Amino acid sequence: MININKVHHIAIICSDYSKSKHFYIDILGLTVIQEIYREERESYKLDLALNGDYIIELFSFPNPPKRPSRPESTGLRHLAFEVTNLNETVAFLNSKNIESEPIRIDEMTHKRFTFIADPDQLPIEFYER
Repeated sequence: MININKVHHIAIICSDYSKSKHFYIDILGLTVIQEIYREERESYKLDLALNGDYIIELFSFPNPPKRPSRPESTGLRHLAFEVTNLNETVAFLNSKNIESEPIRIDEMTHKRFTFIADPDQLPIEFYER
C-alpha cells in the first residue's frame, strides 16, 4: 500500500490571471507563497497557501482550452473549503457580488453546504463545520 501523507496541492489553470488572482487572494483569503512569471511559456505560476499550508498552484497560459466544469461533470468535481459559519460566508460572498447556490443539507452528515463558481466557473463548495 502507498503511504500518502496529505494532499500536496491542487493545480488550477485560469483564463484571466488577474481576475483569478484577485478571487483567490482578495475574496477567498489565500496568501501568496510565491509568484513566478515563466517567460518561455508566457505563463504565471502563483503558489497559494491556506492557513500557512501550500494548497493551490494557479497557472495562466495563453488561450487555454475550455473544459466543462459543473459539479457533476466528469473529472475533478469541485474544490471544497470548510467554514465555521455558512451564513456569514454567504453574506460576505454576496457583498462581493458572488452568487451562491441555495444552501443544502448533506444527507449523510446533516451539515450545511453551498456552491459558488470561481472566475472560470470552477465549482467551489463551502461546507459548514
